[in-house]
Amino acid sequence: MSRRVTRRRALGLLGMASLPVFPLRSIGAGELLPPDLAGQDMTPVRSLHALTLHGEPRYPADFSNFAYTNPDAPKGGRLIQGASGGFDSFNPFIAKGHPAAGVGLSIDTLMVSSGDEAFSKYGLFAREVRLPKDSTWVEFRLHDFAHWHDGAPMTAEDVVWSFEFLTRKGHPQFRFYYESVTKAEVLAKDLVRFTFAPGENRELPAIVGELSILPKHYWTSGGRDPTQTSLEPPLGSGPYRIADFEPNRFVELERVTDYWAKELPVNRGQYNFDRIRYDYYLDPVVERQAIKAGRIDIHQETKAADWMTAYDIPAVRNGTLRKESFERKDVGRMQGFCMNHRRPIFADSKVRWAVCHAFDFEWTNRNLFFGLYERIDSYFYPTELGARGLPSPAELEILEPFRDRLPPKVFTDVYKPPVSDGSGWPRANLEKALSLLAEAGWAVHDMQLVNARTGEPFRFEILLVSKSFERIVLPFKHNLERLGMDVRVRTVDQSQYVNRVRSFDFDMTTQVIAQSLSPGNEQRDFWGSAAAGREGSRNWAGIEDPAVDALIDILIAAPNRQSLIDRTRALDRVLLWGHHTVPQWTSSKANFLIWDKFDWPETRPLRGIDLTTWWYDEAKAERLRQRRRSGTAEKS
Repeated sequence: MSRRVTRRRALGLLGMASLPVFPLRSIGAGELLPPDLAGQDMTPVRSLHALTLHGEPRYPADFSNFAYTNPDAPKGGRLIQGASGGFDSFNPFIAKGHPAAGVGLSIDTLMVSSGDEAFSKYGLFAREVRLPKDSTWVEFRLHDFAHWHDGAPMTAEDVVWSFEFLTRKGHPQFRFYYESVTKAEVLAKDLVRFTFAPGENRELPAIVGELSILPKHYWTSGGRDPTQTSLEPPLGSGPYRIADFEPNRFVELERVTDYWAKELPVNRGQYNFDRIRYDYYLDPVVERQAIKAGRIDIHQETKAADWMTAYDIPAVRNGTLRKESFERKDVGRMQGFCMNHRRPIFADSKVRWAVCHAFDFEWTNRNLFFGLYERIDSYFYPTELGARGLPSPAELEILEPFRDRLPPKVFTDVYKPPVSDGSGWPRANLEKALSLLAEAGWAVHDMQLVNARTGEPFRFEILLVSKSFERIVLPFKHNLERLGMDVRVRTVDQSQYVNRVRSFDFDMTTQVIAQSLSPGNEQRDFWGSAAAGREGSRNWAGIEDPAVDALIDILIAAPNRQSLIDRTRALDRVLLWGHHTVPQWTSSKANFLIWDKFDWPETRPLRGIDLTTWWYDEAKAERLRQRRRSGTAEKS
C-alpha cells in the first residue's frame, strides 16, 4: 500500500505523475495583510484553505472527510502485499540504492491532493496558505500541534531544511523541479515563505505544497548523512513507521496510534490497517503462486494471459479469492519502446518511424493479450488532453509560430500508429519501413541493413528487466530482423536496469509515462532539453527540441482549463510526430486478486482503487479462517 500518488508526491518519492495549480481561489478570509509581515511587504494576500486549478475546490474549509473515504472505518488487521526485486535503503530522496516499499507512509507533506478532483490540494502540515495577487511567493502557516514520531515538534525550520537539502544534495530531479523557487525562509516558528523567480509559472505554489518534510534535528545529529543509503529506519511524521524488516525479503510497517494528523479531514477514514507488510519476490511467477496460496492478500495482475487463464482455481470459483477490476479515470498514459536519440542510429526521426512499423500490435493483442488491450496513440491517452483529429483553430494558433521547426504532418495529418491485419506477416508495414530507412541513408546488403555510406550495420539492444516481457519483444525482434537489423534482447536484474536507465546506457527499452489530468511543470523533466543531459531525468529518449521547450513553457502558463487542453494537445502532436516512442498498449482497468477479508467505500476515487481507504473486515476474515480450517476455501 502506498499513500495516494499525486504528481508532487510521486516526484517526492522519485516517480513522476502530474497536477498543476492555478488560478488559486480565495475561500474564506479574503484579502488581508499578515500582522507578522507588516512593514515588510504591502502586497494584499489571499488566505486559502485549498488550491485548485480552475473554479472552486470541491470541499469547503469546514469539510469533514473526502467523499471516497469512510470516516467510521474500523482500525485493525494486517495487509500483506507482494513487491518486486529487492531493497537496500530507506532513503528515497537520493539517486542511490533501491528504497523499500511503503517508506512514503512515514513521510508527511505540506499539502495533499484529493482523489476525486482533477486538481485540488488541501492542507496537511499546512493549515493555511497565503498568496499575493501577483503570485510571486507563497506562505504556509503550519499546525502548531504537528510532531515527529519521537514527540519533537515539526516547525518551519524543518520545512526550509528539507527544501535546501533536497534541492542541493538530494536526487537531481528535485533541483531541476524546484529551480524556479529562489528562496525558502522561516518567518516564524509556524510560518514559512517560498519566493519565486520572475516568469509565468502558475503551478509553483502547489509544487512547493507537495514538498516532503524531513526532521532537521534527526538528520543533523548522530553522525547521520542524508546523502547516503541507509537501512536505519528514519524518523518520520506520517501515519506509519517501519516496525521490522529484512533486506530484500520483507518490510513491515505499524500504524502510529498517536499520529498527529489522524483527525484532520484529509486523513479521516484512511490508514486503517494496524500493520502493512511487503514481501519481496524476484519472480512474478512466484508472486502469483503466493496470492493463490494466501501468502499475500492482494495482487495486481498486469499480464493479460495470466489474468485470463492462471486463476481458474477453486478459491476464485467459490469467491474466497476475488477477481476485481477497477476503472481508472485519473491518468493519461504513454507506454512504449523508447528509442535513445543519444545513439546515432536513432537520431533520425525517419529511422524511428520505420522501427514503429515493425511492431505488430494487432497480432500481439490477439495472440498474447486475449484482445484485452487498446493501442495507445497519444502521450495523454485516453484523456481529453490527447490530440484527436486535425488541429483545432486554437491549436493551430499555438503551433503556427513553430511551423518552420516542426514536421509538416503536425499540421496536416492525424497521427495513428501503423496497423496490420493481425496475421503475423505485416508485409505492407515492413515495406514502408524499408522505404523510410532508404530515405534515411540505410540499405540492405546480403540480407543485412547497413549504413549506405559507411557500411556500418544497424545493430542495437532492447533492454528488459522482466523475463515475462521477452515473449512480447521476441516477435517484434523477428520483424526488425526481417528488415535486416541486428537486434539483441537483454534481460538484466533490477539493480543493473535502474543504474543503466539512470545513466541513459541503453539503446531501446520500455518506458511508462503517467500523466495527470492537469499536466504542467513535470513536462520539462519528461521532454525538456535541459533534462536530456541530466542523469536520472525522465527524458529517456534524449529529446532536445527548442519547439518542445517553448510549448512546455506555454502549457505551464495556461490561464484556464480550455487553454490547458489546447496547449497540451499541441504538445502531444509535436511529440507524436517526432516518433520518439513505439506506442504499446494499455487498459483503463486495473485487475486485482483479493482475498475476501477487506472492505472499501462504495464511492471510489478517480484512480479506482486507493488502499489507504480500505479496512480489515474481521467478520469476513473469521469466515475465511474457518473455511481454511475446514479446507473449503480452496475447494469448489
